[in-house]
Parts: sequence; C-alpha cells; structure tokens
Amino acid sequence: MKDLIATYYFRTKDGVDASYAANAIREEQTTGTWTSLSTVNDKTAYVHDLDGSVEDLVELPDGGYLTRICFPHEIFEKGNIPQYLSVIAGNLFGLGKLEAVRLLDIDLPENLCGCGPKFGIEGVRRIVGTEVSGRPHIGTIIKPKVGLNPKDTAQVAYEAALGGLDLIKDDETLTNQTFCPLFERLEAVMDALDRAKDETGKQVLYAVNVTTGGDRIVELAHKAVSAGANMLMVDVLTAGFSAIQALAEDPAINVPIHVHRTMHGALTRNPHHGIAMRPIAKLVRSAGGDQLHTGSVSGKMGSKAGEVIADNIEITKPLSYLKPVFPVSSGGLHPGKVAAEISKLGTDIILQAGGGIHGHPEGTTAGTRAMLQAAEAAVLGIPAREYSLSHPELAAALAKWGDQ
Repeated sequence: MKDLIATYYFRTKDGVDASYAANAIREEQTTGTWTSLSTVNDKTAYVHDLDGSVEDLVELPDGGYLTRICFPHEIFEKGNIPQYLSVIAGNLFGLGKLEAVRLLDIDLPENLCGCGPKFGIEGVRRIVGTEVSGRPHIGTIIKPKVGLNPKDTAQVAYEAALGGLDLIKDDETLTNQTFCPLFERLEAVMDALDRAKDETGKQVLYAVNVTTGGDRIVELAHKAVSAGANMLMVDVLTAGFSAIQALAEDPAINVPIHVHRTMHGALTRNPHHGIAMRPIAKLVRSAGGDQLHTGSVSGKMGSKAGEVIADNIEITKPLSYLKPVFPVSSGGLHPGKVAAEISKLGTDIILQAGGGIHGHPEGTTAGTRAMLQAAEAAVLGIPAREYSLSHPELAAALAKWGDQ
C-alpha cells in the first residue's frame, strides 16, 4: 500500500446525510471545495487523481459514524509531517455540517515514513543493561517539577540513581529558566549520576528537556550532547513533530530522544472530537522518538486502558524498518499501582513515577527501591503485599498509598 488511510469518527448535524458528510471530509482535505470551480475543467481534470476515496462508512450505536478515507500518496510531501497533518487533520474539524469529528487512526505507508527511532526499545535497553533481563524500566521526574536550583536538582537525581532506577527526566515545564539554567543543571546532574554509577555500577539516563523554538532546538541539542547529555527530551505537541525529526535525522545527535505529550488532552480527551493518541503515537515513531508517554491504566490522567494497550501495540509491533518505541506509563503512579500496569501493558514499558518515588516516607532512594521491588514482584507473579514482607521499602510505600 502506497496511500495513506485515515480513520474518522463523526457525527452529523440534523438533516445531513452521512455519506455526504464523509465525502465532504474527503473533498475538503483534497481537491474539493464548497462550490463548482471554473478552474477544474476538461483541461485540468487530472487533478481528480488526487481526490481520494471513502473506503467505507459504518453507522454506530451512539448515532455516530466510522469512516476510512484513502488519501493518495501523491498529495503528501514525503517526510513533511506538518503537511501530513494539514491533510488528515486540517480544516475538516471546522466543517459546519458536522457536529463532531475525531481522527482515530492512520495507516502510514512505508513510502511516507520518516527515519524512525535511532535506538528504540532494544537500543535503550543496551545502554541501561537490561537487554537480558527484559524487565520494565523505572523512571522518575525531578520533584518539585520546577523551582529547584541546579545543585538541589542534582541531589534529587543522585538519590534516585542510588536506588537503582533507569531514567531521570526533566518535567515538561522545565527548560532553561533563570532559576535552573539548562547547562548548569545538565552538568550538575551528570556529575551526580557519575558519582552514583561509581557506587552502584549502573548507567542511568537523564532526559534533559531541550524543548525550545524551531530555529534553536538543533543547536541547543548539539550543545547539550557536547556537554555530556546521554538523552534528550522534547515536548512534541508544543515543539512540533519536526523538532523530533530534526534531532533524529542529525547524525551528530547520537543519544535517545524521550518524547513527552504535554497538551495532548486538548486533542485527545473528547471521545467524539479532536485527535486520538494513536495517530500522534504513530507519527512520533515515524519522526524518530525513542520513548513516548502513552498513558497509564491506573494513574491520575484518566486514560482508557483499552486505548493505551492498543496504542502501545501499534508503536512496538514490527513495521518495516522502524524500530519500536519504548512506551512510558506515567501520571500518578506509585508502587501499589505497578502490578496493574505490568499486567495490562507488559514488561516493555517504562514506569515513570514522580510523587510515587519522592513522596516515599523514607525519601527518594527508598522510593526508587520500592518501585523496583514492586516491578520485581509483578514480574515474578507475587502479590505486592506478600513481597513487601521481605522488602521494607515496598512495605512503607504500600502503607502510605495502598496497593490499588
């Protein structure tokens, strides 16, 4: 298949025929408009080669409709994800005859895919040293998420690393503010992680947030890597898919890219209107993100378990030359929720806890150990309460937060 197929849910306004509405979406996003055109005639009839087609139309029990629209590959500029979105997710959201419309999924053909992740799951596992065990990765966010100076940020990172976790990331709101300048923070954190490695023998990744303007992000990423960064973080929806793509395609940027989805709720939360997480996730994979926050099944963000599971399958299953993306489960996680996450999402998952680590009664190092112990218990099939009898850090976490 060379063409792109997009799947939409839509509802029509009263009196509007569903077939007419589906074709209105197709026309609006390809060669059509609201009226006949003098510029389309026998001489220019070739433009209809780009018309696209409505592949099917299914009425749903809630009164809405499901349709798949095939967009000819020639209508896309290869590798230009902003242009892809202008076609598959453009003016259609404002069509007056539609009550609601949601882009649910895309089938992106190989000929329109980008470079994909440089590292993917296996590459990240090799860096951290979990390629043999295949266990879930444990990560944390520096907390409080903003306000700490570089020295105190590094101390939190050091304490987390001593506990044996795999990943430390900046919060999505922390970039290069005056209270914690990026390069001072990066130097301090990497020095702290080196000290921790001397004690534990373990390599920990630090995803420093290089999200910035499109005219500066590549230069900033180069400087960060030169200064010792072993992972970069980008907020994809605020910086744009092209930011991910520019970093992934640059041979000088030889570290994994951790992708955060901040602002996604504005697009994904309404089940009838907007853009689902799946198209976003697929485009992140194509653009070159190595890790992506896709939601949790038991956290605070209200994700639907079935959607998260399916989204994770889509970005980890074999797909041509594209390496699988490492899914990140985050938002309100603590050791008591780990078993639920692993039972539904499997072991190729990064369990990212902020408050669930730093809020541990015995501090950050104990909180990290509790998360690891909870993951060990889940992988072994041992209930967390039972495992906690011989693991005091986990016991303290369950006493504070419970096991639900």
